[in-house]
Formats: sequence, structure tokens, C-alpha cells
Amino acid sequence: MTEIDSLKALTDNVESVLLGKAEAVRQVLVALLAGGHVLLEDVPGVGKTVLTQALARSIDCHYSRIQLTPDLLPSDILGVSVYDSQSGEFTFKPGPIFAHIVLVDEINRTTPRTQSALLEAMNEWQVTADGKTYPLGPPFMVLATQNPYDFEGTYFLPENQLDRFMLRVRIGYPTRDTEREILRTRPARTRLGALKPVMDVDDVLALQARVPEVRMEEAIVEYVLTLVEATRRNDELTVGISPRGALALAQAARASALLAGRDYVVPDDVKDLATAVCAHRLMTETFTHDGQALAGEAIFTRILETIPVPQ
Repeated sequence: MTEIDSLKALTDNVESVLLGKAEAVRQVLVALLAGGHVLLEDVPGVGKTVLTQALARSIDCHYSRIQLTPDLLPSDILGVSVYDSQSGEFTFKPGPIFAHIVLVDEINRTTPRTQSALLEAMNEWQVTADGKTYPLGPPFMVLATQNPYDFEGTYFLPENQLDRFMLRVRIGYPTRDTEREILRTRPARTRLGALKPVMDVDDVLALQARVPEVRMEEAIVEYVLTLVEATRRNDELTVGISPRGALALAQAARASALLAGRDYVVPDDVKDLATAVCAHRLMTETFTHDGQALAGEAIFTRILETIPVPQ
């Protein structure tokens, strides 16, 4: 099976369960190829968890789910050292973070202390416990679901936590025709369990290794730089796009090109993903952690429209 065939099979597999949400599926697959993490932010019941489970079932890999609650401790995620009476030593028991694809469900329903346990894992692909460092993956991908902040029982995600996510993806409500099909077929119950893997860990790693080889012309590099610099100079923003954000945008654009079957980036690869990659990283004076970051996103949209697209 060719590279393009494998990616199409993966896309079709996930879309067979999450109906009518091709763009959300594409963005999650972009993050997978780019080696990034995804924040799935939307109201309950639109398919955030289903999307994650469909992706995991489509890849023959180790998958785990962490249900975050207010009483969850960091050790419940990372693991704990247990005393072995026979050997007289402590043995580290890995937590659910030790998997290739990790679903962190309702990430903003746990305390900031527990949220911070994910920072090292997401940024450095490793966990440090009792003075020892344990590698994660590869591949390693966190898909976190989040409810809007005006929902009861939610905590704020710290800015440094938000910056760890390559993309913020919103699924949204389905169209009437799509929802009719969902009501008739109930794909999350009838199709999800029957999904078969279409690739394995080695296939994913091979595709991820191809992403840096995708060509990005100097004009598109300048387009990315102009865009991020505009957010840093904007008077309405107190925090612009960080170098990590600029790297994420370039890497996501390369992954988007590979997913489309190209070995070169076009301007639309950058522009189409810019909001999903950048908007959640911005801070405004009136930013209130409303979960949607509407103020920062509106400002970024205006900035994006003013930057000339290279021809």
C-alpha cells in the first residue's frame, strides 16, 4: 500500500464513525503526522471522545484513556513507585500516560496541580518520577477534550499548558442531514467497535519521518514569520505567538501537505491551519479564560486577513 493509500484509508476509517466532520478529522491527522497534541474543545456530546477512539482503533498501537476529575492526583497519571518486600526496593509502576495515543478526557475538570503533570510529558516525551526519567513513545500523542469554561465544575487551563497543544480543534454540531444519518445508524455504537487497524506504529513513525522532508519555499517561511510577528506587535494582544507556535505552524503546514499527497507546502496549508494552531496561544487584556478565547481569535482573524498571501 502506498503512502497516499495508507493516509486515505486512515481518513476513511475515522470518518466512517465521525460523520460529516471531515475538517476536524483532517486537523487531528495533521497533528498525528506532525507529532503534535490536540485540544478538542466543544460542548459535550458532539463526538470528541468518539473521534479519539476512532483514531486509536485505526492504528495498531497502545491506547489509554484518563478521565480527569477534581480529586485526581499527578501520580494517577504518571505512575507511582511501589515497595517490593521481596527485593527490598521500590519499583516504578507506569501510569496511563505511558501509551502511544492518550485520551485525556475533560482536561479542565481537574486541578491545575494535576494538569501540570502533563507538561513534561507533552513537551519532552518523557516522565520524571523519583529522580528517574522514563521515555514515552514514540509515537506519543495526547488528545485532550475540554468543555467550555462557563460549564459548572471546570478549571482554567494555564497558558503554558495551552501552548503545548499544536492544534485546538472544534467539532461543532452536525448538519441536519448528517444528524439524521447519525440517528439512523448510530455509528459510535455500530461501527466504532468494528473498526480494524489500517496501519501500525511503524507506519506512523515512517510518515512522521517524512514530514520534515516536505519542502517549504522561502516565501512561505517569510509568510509564517510575518504572521507571528504581527501578533507580537499588535496593541490588542498582550502575548503573541511564541517561537514554539511558529514551529508548530510550519510543522503542521508540512504535515497538511503530506496528507494531501504533496511533497511541498502551498500557502493554503499555512492559512487553513493558522487559526487552529495560533489562536489559543494568544492573550488579550480582556482575556477571561472563557474556553473559546473569542477575543484573541477575532483579533487573529483580522491579522490573518491583512497579511498578503504569497503567490
